Amino acid sequence: MHAPVLVLKDSLKRESGTKVHHANIQASKAVADIIRTTLGPRSMLKMLLDASGGIVVTNDGNAILRELDVAHPAAKSMIELSRTQDEEVGDGTTSVIILAGEMLHVAEAFIDKSYHPTVICRAYSKALEDALAVLDKIAMSIDVNDRATMLGLVKSCIGTKFTSQFGDLIADLAIDATSTVGVDLGQGLREVDIKKYIKVEKIPGGQLDDSKVLKGVMFNKDVVAPGKMRRKIVNPRIILLDSPLEYKKGENQTNAELVKEEDWAVLLKMEEEYIQNMCMQILKFKPDLVITEKGLSDLACHYLSKAGVSAIRRLRKTDNNRIAKACGAVIVNRPDELQESDVGTGAGLFEVKKIGDEFFAFIVDCKEPKACTVLLRGASKDLLNEVERNLQDAMSVARNILKNPKLVPGGGATELTVSATLKQKSSSIEGIEKWPYEAAAIAFEAIPRTLAQNCGVNVIRTMTALQGKHANGDNAWTGIDGNTGEICDMKERKIWDAYNVKAQTFKTAIEAASMLLRIDDIVSGIKKKQAPGAGPSKPTVETEADADGEQILPD
Repeated sequence: MHAPVLVLKDSLKRESGTKVHHANIQASKAVADIIRTTLGPRSMLKMLLDASGGIVVTNDGNAILRELDVAHPAAKSMIELSRTQDEEVGDGTTSVIILAGEMLHVAEAFIDKSYHPTVICRAYSKALEDALAVLDKIAMSIDVNDRATMLGLVKSCIGTKFTSQFGDLIADLAIDATSTVGVDLGQGLREVDIKKYIKVEKIPGGQLDDSKVLKGVMFNKDVVAPGKMRRKIVNPRIILLDSPLEYKKGENQTNAELVKEEDWAVLLKMEEEYIQNMCMQILKFKPDLVITEKGLSDLACHYLSKAGVSAIRRLRKTDNNRIAKACGAVIVNRPDELQESDVGTGAGLFEVKKIGDEFFAFIVDCKEPKACTVLLRGASKDLLNEVERNLQDAMSVARNILKNPKLVPGGGATELTVSATLKQKSSSIEGIEKWPYEAAAIAFEAIPRTLAQNCGVNVIRTMTALQGKHANGDNAWTGIDGNTGEICDMKERKIWDAYNVKAQTFKTAIEAASMLLRIDDIVSGIKKKQAPGAGPSKPTVETEADADGEQILPD
């Protein structure tokens, strides 16, 4: 009577790894399902409650997953994927999750048939190599100086975003901003630092059409003495400091014994002379505007305003760096080390304007600014936040194209071409790896399939028609128009993707799927709350019974 039970237990024990695989795959699929509906131009928006109780309305894959609080480690690592994708290329955050989820989903069948995960991973890495080779073959180069092509490209990349309804606005802003801060490193290389040199200022009020890229920078500051100092200077000479223009206090406790009453006057005079000295060294260079990151005393303010110089104090270091790049100034540490070459003369206009009830300083009309500010106006904070997220994606796309000017077709056409090519190749692969390789080829179809679902067309008919068109391998540019759901030529509709976004998506998704497949045990190192007096707890190994009952995603 007892023997079968023993056998049963034994077989269960050996299946422990398989159970964990299933749990991981379920968790990953659950993450993919959350953002599946946000792919494509006809996608749905998600409304999220963030930790502080505010709301976020977005269809940006990364922004949604960032707000999720997930218990399962496999789901956590899926969420990291979209973050990686966002940091690396800034676009394709939704695609990478969907593709990774699908790769795991097709692997499930093989795990059930007791294939070893290593075999599946080997087939996957072969598929990845071949997929990248296909990308190279169908990619086409473009001229980055052709504004119309760039505009079409950025537009098609952010056509899936909420702001695509405002026409060319965001694409225009993104191209202007990135082409302003691009620096040629020689040998055909371009460096475009979006994070450091492009600042997005969001000011509620006005209309979205009032948004613009400034040929220079703006920051939320007013001059130190508004009544006495000029608020508008044409062709200003700008000096940037990161030292305080006030009397330096003693580092450690300083004692000064004053014997006579006159000693007070002597001390004060010393302080005043020190500050006057500093101001004179600055005024030698006839600046019109002095900006410091630190404090600026009333006395220094008096000397500067008497000389007709405007001053701004306590500016952020990042803003100061941007001003330096925009007007050609050098940030100086000590006023006595100033040189003529440190003075910024590249700006055409310094002006302080009042927007709403705050004052903003503008340093604009710069000759060759290598930093800029994008001024966004709009109806509400939520709208502006979403516009900013879309603008970041658009700028990343523009940056990717400037760095690597190659295009691949969008609308699922690339994935279908890759899928068709891999299917043909799979027949020549020998051994057990043939089947997982073929499954990986089918997994690529998840992207066009999801696009078709989100357009609301008949998925099976559309996919069959597309597969038929791609099967003979001659029209690689046939895909789905995400707005109408029609099957059409991507070249005609100008639906494109940046080459390195696609390549990064494939690499990240397949490598992550392989990594999750290689996990056969989940060990928890989190200490459980113990009853007082109990001994130290041991790390627990998750068994097959817990793996399925694990809470995958929050309710």
